[in-house]
Amino acid sequence: MKLKSAVFVLLVAGLVLAVFEVSKAVVDLRRIEEVLKKNVLTQQDLQIIDEFMNDAVTDLVRTTDFTQVSKTRTIIVSHRSSQAQYAQQFSESAFRHIAEGLQQAKTDIRDEGRQVKVIANLLILVDRLKDPRLVDLAVSEIRHPNSIVRYWAIRAATDAGLWAKLSQDQNAAAQLTGRILTECGAVVDGSSPQVLHLMTEFAGRLQSAEADQLLLRIADARIASYADWSVRYELMDAAVLRLLSDKLVAGGPSSPQVAKRFGQLFSFVLQRYIASQRDGGIKPISANYLISVMMDTEEKCLGRLLDAPQATIRLAVEAEDLAALQAEHDRLLGAGDQAGSLSAKFTVNYGPAGENRPAPLTLPGRPQRTASNP
Repeated sequence: MKLKSAVFVLLVAGLVLAVFEVSKAVVDLRRIEEVLKKNVLTQQDLQIIDEFMNDAVTDLVRTTDFTQVSKTRTIIVSHRSSQAQYAQQFSESAFRHIAEGLQQAKTDIRDEGRQVKVIANLLILVDRLKDPRLVDLAVSEIRHPNSIVRYWAIRAATDAGLWAKLSQDQNAAAQLTGRILTECGAVVDGSSPQVLHLMTEFAGRLQSAEADQLLLRIADARIASYADWSVRYELMDAAVLRLLSDKLVAGGPSSPQVAKRFGQLFSFVLQRYIASQRDGGIKPISANYLISVMMDTEEKCLGRLLDAPQATIRLAVEAEDLAALQAEHDRLLGAGDQAGSLSAKFTVNYGPAGENRPAPLTLPGRPQRTASNP
């Protein structure tokens, strides 16, 4: 699922797309391209590679004209090589100079907006290079307070293609996985839906108790945002619900907690849609996102969980029959002191420890609008 939250995408795209202009790195292209043609490299050739990387990364750090950064990144990425000597020096130089660039941005650039752009652009470069050696640079920025920087840090650190390479060394991959899960877990609260989506995809690829815990924390964060009506970009919850259902189908010691999150999150999706159609209060695009989540979950999750095809939600939405939709919610998940078929199958208790609650929590009413809460 591709995220399309308008404001966030525009901010990210502003860092990625640019107009070609001549930058300092272009000056060194003739020398580096001569090195690219060689089968055996000398020490001087290796120095040229290092100088090329230094010049290009320096451009990214020092520029105040961000229309040039895409050109510089493209130059760097397009001057990789599979020749062993070249590839090793290119990788070593990239790590050293990007690390220096990140540090320089933090210490020397006082303008916060420019600093964020420089750090984000260096992480975009890390993402484009897909070099296992560079992953540490991305992991170190996951806790960055800026959402755009955090997005690119997690994207670069969790790229599926990159992990195909990293997984060749299982011990190193396991250690790195643990670090990423720890760093992601530390910033679940307060992260944007786009960042949470990247975390969700990464956790969903893993089979470990730590990955399951991260997925549960993400689900908790989404449930909380529904409860206080601060939720944004509901479309991402299709991925969360799908991965939770995958965990349920696979079984395991965390299944009761997984089932609880699946049921409560899906209940809030349904309740939010029903409330919005009765009382208004959310934007049409949010209603469309909720429809997509409900139909995706019915098609890809409920049939597998209940061992039978499901289509009632789709039919109720198409008929604009809120009563039928509420009845299906209650049939699946329960209401009051009655458990639904899904909740009963997985013996879900939605209450806190010591309290028996067979049905999900009711979505609180929308907070009154004020000047500070428009």
